[in-house]
Amino acid sequence: MNIFGIGLPEMAVIMAVALLVFGPKKLPEIGRSMGKALRGFQEASQDFQDEFKKEASQLEEAVKTTAELEPKLSGTVDKTEEA
Repeated sequence: MNIFGIGLPEMAVIMAVALLVFGPKKLPEIGRSMGKALRGFQEASQDFQDEFKKEASQLEEAVKTTAELEPKLSGTVDKTEEA
């Protein structure tokens, strides 16, 4: 088990120090607030990814539309230059 580059022994030491510093009554509250913060970060990250994908697809559609229109417009320009 390797979370954020921290192995199981290091995680156990961190938990033991946290238990000594904060005490058994305060530790669940701290864990709960950290869980809420992590969940909020994940939701914000997901919203960012969704918005990025939406913008990328809109940009891709705009480029595709421009690519389809470009040959038609250049054909019109060539005809007016010949006249």
